[in-house]
Parts: sequence; structure tokens; C-alpha cells
Amino acid sequence: MKKKAAGALSLVLSVMLVTAGCGNGNDKVNESKSNNNEKKEVEAVSGASEASYTPFDQLKDKYDIIIVGAGGAGMSAALEAKEKGMNPVILEKMPVAGGNTTKSSSGMNASETKFQKEQNIEDSNDLFYEESLKGGHDTNDKEMLRFFVDNSASAIDWLDSIGIRLNNITITGGMNEKRTHRPEDGSAVGQYLVKGLVKNVQEKEIPLFVNADVKEITEKDGKVNGVKVLFNQTEEKTITADAVVVTTGGFGANMDLISEVRPDLEGYVTTNQIGSTGDGIKMIEKLGGTTVDMDQIQVHPTVQQEKSYLIGEAVRGEGAILVSSEGTRFTNELDTRDKVTASINTLPEKAATLVFDSGVKSRVKAVEQYDKMGFVIQADSIEALAKEIGVPEDKLATTLDTWNSAVKNKKDAEFGRTTGMDNDLSTGPFYAIKIAPGIHYTMGGVKINTNTEVLNKDGEAIPGLFAAGEVTGGLHGQNRIGGNSVAEIIIFGRQAGIKSAEFIKAK
Repeated sequence: MKKKAAGALSLVLSVMLVTAGCGNGNDKVNESKSNNNEKKEVEAVSGASEASYTPFDQLKDKYDIIIVGAGGAGMSAALEAKEKGMNPVILEKMPVAGGNTTKSSSGMNASETKFQKEQNIEDSNDLFYEESLKGGHDTNDKEMLRFFVDNSASAIDWLDSIGIRLNNITITGGMNEKRTHRPEDGSAVGQYLVKGLVKNVQEKEIPLFVNADVKEITEKDGKVNGVKVLFNQTEEKTITADAVVVTTGGFGANMDLISEVRPDLEGYVTTNQIGSTGDGIKMIEKLGGTTVDMDQIQVHPTVQQEKSYLIGEAVRGEGAILVSSEGTRFTNELDTRDKVTASINTLPEKAATLVFDSGVKSRVKAVEQYDKMGFVIQADSIEALAKEIGVPEDKLATTLDTWNSAVKNKKDAEFGRTTGMDNDLSTGPFYAIKIAPGIHYTMGGVKINTNTEVLNKDGEAIPGLFAAGEVTGGLHGQNRIGGNSVAEIIIFGRQAGIKSAEFIKAK
């Protein structure tokens, strides 16, 4: 990719990160729905679309594999399919590649990796499996989960082999070992991952069309054979293929569908980019595909409400604490997301504040992005910070003293926290970010097997149809562990590319 194109793409991805939130409360949710087309146009005219993606006039009538969606799963699938000698194409309905992957923050979970071994971190696939199963309340698809953990280290190796190095390791909620892999500088994983994958896709000359909205997956004699796609909201084309891989993401921005399956979540903000509307699920259902766990929707505990922006788990993983309006802790900050969310919702204000110091800020580069967006409150002392966030000075000071003693003694007598306690909070300046829960991830989706083949209601594979990423369901059960979604898109995205290529070769 040329330097100018790369720069333009990076700029647009940053703009998309800032603007893609879907509002705060019912009024803003409705406003978001009515302004989706407006937002798409704003993103499209920023210059990167035409400069960085495949021109429309290069579209062909047939490809070996059509990949619907240019997030992490879709681009991983395309790269593996190309490696297997296939001629894949990627169709993305939004004006830029990346999808929700771009917004990923904390990192990618993996066990028994070379980077863990280099850093003397003892871990095992079995432990990763057990902790993910416990996090999902023992409702995960166990066969999918086993494949997932056993292939996590090789996914880290594969990324490293294509210039995407995730060797800075931290921890997320529900985990007892450091296995969340981040870029070397500790920055948010999403933009780095998308930039690296786009670069590889372009170097391999894999066509990637944006503003390409797939409306239907076609079939003949019970076999998938292509798609109908609307380009630039004006021109419809039918493209044929021997296999279709659906990587369109979840439905976290489809407030109508969320209200249908989970009416209790109506009015919550969502961290999802506006393209996450469940299109792939709907198209697959029309072909006889079945769904699982559609009512299992993860609410993330730490979301900046005004811009619906996720404050990544790495902030807590590197030592931050949560305090109430009384200036006191009220939960184990690194419990599973559902439990931390429930704790916040027991507070009268149903909101809380993340408190951390300069050490956390230096270890979590994403804080710089939060600061640029105006989320971060800063003060030279804990007492001054208490004034800024409107909590009792004496109580916040006592809370920090108690916490720092717990870190020193490696024992949290108040809430039993055992992780994210490598460093105390004693280095000024001090910082705070106000947060509350928000819709973050849809754990339900279409049913697949470990070959990423889409299954019908009888458990049989639909010939030629594959899926990977958040569009699928079952892997996470009733609660997803932070860092497992990025792992899922790479592990199963790769598998979809490999298995769709094998399907074609076996015909």
C-alpha cells in the first residue's frame, strides 16, 4: 500500500472511531438510525475510500470465494484463501474496512504462546478453556471452545508472520493469567490489527470493494453459488462463486432487533459501529441456517456515555479501580463483565468512575485516545481529583490508601480481587473517566461447526456456506471474556478461508 493511501486510511479509521457511536438513550438511538446514511456519506467523502480500495470498474462476474464483510475475520479468511491458491474477493458495505474490529481495544487472548514463554508467563490451553467456560457460565459450545483455545497460539504466530506483532501482554476480567496480547507499544489492538490486515490484503492483490452492500446470498440446487450486491446504494450486481464466507459481524447497532430479543436493554447506548445490524444473520436464516443464543447480549461495564465509547478492560487490567459517587470501591473490577455490570447497576446512579494514575496511563496507550476525545479528567493529587469528579475528598483518599496497601500485600480484603495488582496507584498526576454500562457484543448468531460450515436446523452443513466472527453464536455462551472476540475473528476467520478453499478443491 502506498504511503499516502496508508495515511489516508489511518485518518479515516480514526474519524470512524470517533463518529461511529450510536448515541445516548432512546432519542439519540433514533437519531442515529435516521442519520446512518448521512454518516456513511461523511465517512466516504474523506478521501480514503477511492484511494485505498479496489475501484468498482475492476469488479468481475465470478470469483472462487466471496467474503462478505471486511473486518478482522473477513480479511483473515481472504488471506488464507489466497494462500491456498484461491481467487477471493471481499465485499464491505461500509465506506471503510474494519467494522467492529477497528474499535477493539484491550487485545487478543491466546495461551501457550511464544511471547508468553519469552516473558516467563506460565499458561495452558486447558486453563484458558476452563476460565472461558466458567466465564460463559458453562453454556459455551464446548467443541468450538476447545478448537478456539487449541488454535490460539498459532493465530498469534500467523499474525506475527505477516507483520502484526502482539507481544505486549496484559490481563482482562475473568482471567487468572496474563494472556491478552497487544501491540508492542501497548496501544489499542483494533486500529493496529485492521491497518496490518488491509496492508496484507493489498499486498496480496486481493480485491476489496467498499460501499458494497450484499443484500442476498444466492443458491442453486441447494448449494450456495454467489451474492446479489448493491454498490454505492445505486447499482445492483449478481456475482457468482463456488463458496461464500459471511463475516458481517453481530447486531449490536440494530436497536429494533435488540429490543425484540432483549426488551430490558432498550435505551442503552451501544459501542458498536453503525454497520453492525445483523445483515448476515438474516441472509443466512433465509437459506435455512439456524441461530443460537440470540438473547445473549453482553453489556460492557465501562462505556463513556456521551459518545458511546468503550473504555477498554486493559485500563483495569493495568491497575485502575472503580469508585461510586461516594468515592469508594464497590466491586472486584476484574470480575467477569456481567458481574461488574450488575454491581454498577446496583448503585443509585447506575454509573461509576474509573480512577488511575500516571503509571496506568503510561502502560495503556489507549488512554491517550480517550484523552484526545475529552473523556479524561486530570488532577495533581487525589484530593484535587475528588473535587473534579464530585466525590468526598477524604473517602477517595482513604480508598486509594486502602487499595495501595492491598496491592502491596497482594490481598484485596474488600472484594477479593487477585489480578491487575502489579502496580499501586501512587504516581501523580491522577486521572478519572466517568463510565456506565453499554451494549457491547452480541454473543448469539448463526450456528457453525469447527470447520466454520453454516448448519441448518438438522445440524447439517449448507454446501458452500461458511461464517466466522461475531455473526456466529455459541462460542462464548452467556458471557464473553474480554480479549476473546479478537481471538475469535482471527482463529475462525483463518479457518473459514482454509475450509472454503478445501471445499472448492474437493468439488
